[in-house]
Order: sequence, then structure tokens, then C-alpha cells
Amino acid sequence: MRDINQPQRRDTVLVVDDSPETLSLITDALASAGVTVLVALDGRSALTMLDEITPDIVLMDAMMPGLDGFETCRLLKQRHDLPVIFMTGLCETEHIVRGMEVGGVDYITKPVTPDELLARMRVHLTNARRTSSARAALDASGRHMLAVNAAGAMLWSTPQANRLLEECLQAERLTVEGTTLTLAEWLVRCLGAESGPPVSVPDAEARIEAQLIGQLAEDEFLLSLARKRDVPPEQLLGERLGLTQRQAEVLYWVANGKANRDIALILSMSPRTVNKHLEQIFLKLGVENRTSAAVIGLNALEPYVD
Repeated sequence: MRDINQPQRRDTVLVVDDSPETLSLITDALASAGVTVLVALDGRSALTMLDEITPDIVLMDAMMPGLDGFETCRLLKQRHDLPVIFMTGLCETEHIVRGMEVGGVDYITKPVTPDELLARMRVHLTNARRTSSARAALDASGRHMLAVNAAGAMLWSTPQANRLLEECLQAERLTVEGTTLTLAEWLVRCLGAESGPPVSVPDAEARIEAQLIGQLAEDEFLLSLARKRDVPPEQLLGERLGLTQRQAEVLYWVANGKANRDIALILSMSPRTVNKHLEQIFLKLGVENRTSAAVIGLNALEPYVD
């Protein structure tokens, strides 16, 4: 239980700006609001700092010598999923659009008004924490989920989806319906349909399928991955657990939560025959009840459907 007397965690903000006047104004306002402030005077310094510490949000000047704010943001987004608010005297539509295209979440024109800046920061910090909580929930759920943009570039993925891609899509180019594609090209195809074309996995009797779940943001799409084998699951159970065809069929439906009467109807046999098969299954698996047998069956099928 959290100690009610323990001080709340302070937000950390990285301010990237080469203007001493702007830095003084912003750092004073943030410090007065109880925010921890980090400062970088140029884009390169900011990227180097981000290798050592991760702030909650970044305030980025768009126009800086050397690496400007737009390019800094683009490079930052390749390594970190942080909200970036641009601050600049440029107010033309093309600059605002460019800031959004490279990953910015907001755009404030100079001179900066501290109260407005703090209000916008609070909104984006809240949104970022909600997103982080949602992703953590997906990670914990064991789901094979990933988010991509319209170009097929991965924005984030759950550990399970990441492992699936690493294990089964190791080839630089993939075979999709007889066509060779890159991973990004395949993911773009998946965005164009409710269920994308499956990828043939090299040297395995399996394929990877992706299903579009929905759109999370303007350029963020959520996909669900599944690895499916070309052999029937009953055959896989028989091969892995040393069961006869009928025993494997019975165990498959037990693992799917079906009662004996339902299994009898599905397999066109009597409930008594189902019980006979279950007795042999329990003996072969070394278990005493259908729950334990179902767990073993599900574990054996885990690589079948992810």
C-alpha cells in the first residue's frame, strides 16, 4: 500500500531550445509548477541526453542551428515514444503540418505563454499515461498485438508479438500469396483488409496472419498477429502426445471446454465411448481428471495458434 505521506512523483520535462530568453521563461514557469526540468541547447545534445534519461514530455524549439527541431523529433521518435510539443515563431500551416508529420502532438507559437504551455502539457501527459497503461495491460494479457503507421513501420508491439516476429519472420523478405514482400509492405497490405494475406513461414508448416483491429490515432493502426499451422490441431495433439486419432479429437474438444455430451454429438459417438477415450487419455497423459488433461492439451496447442 502506498504511503500517503510519500511525495508524489514529479513530472520530468526536457526543454530543447537555443534561446536563453525562452529557456529562462520556460524553466522558471515549470519549476514553479513543481516540474523537474532538463535542458538541451541543440538537437544532438537532446538525443544524447535521451540515451541516459527518459523524461515524461519534450518541449522542442523548431528552428535551431545544425539539427533542427523537426529532424530531432523524427530521430527521437525512432527510439522513444514520448509526447513532443513544438515551440516556434513559425505559424504557417506547412510548418504545423510538418511538426505533426514527424511525430509532434502539439504546436505552440512564440512568445510562449506559461499558463497555456502548462495546460497543454497536462493534457498530453494525461493522454500519454493512459496510452502507457493500455499498452501495459496488453503486454500483461499475453496478446500478440502491434501498432503500425500507414507506411507499415512498427510503432510498438507487445512482447508476445515481438517474439513471434523474431522467431517466425527472420527472413528479410516474406512470401505472401506467391509474392515476395518486405515486412512493412506486408503490414500495409494488412491495413487494407479486415484480415491481411497470410505470410508463409520459411522452413515450417505454418503461416502468420494479421488482423486489423482498429485505428488508434491519425496514423496509428492496431493489428493482431496469429501463427497457424497447416496441419489440423487434432493431428498436432496426436503427434505431440502420442494419442490415437480419436483420442486426439476428444482431447481437442475437451481443451475447448466441451462437455462429454457435446463431444459425442460433434464426433458422432456415444457419451459412453467418449468416456472410454477419456480413460485412455488420462492414462497416457498421467493425469486423473479432464481439467488436467485440458491444460496439457492447451499447452500442446500453444504453438498452433498464438
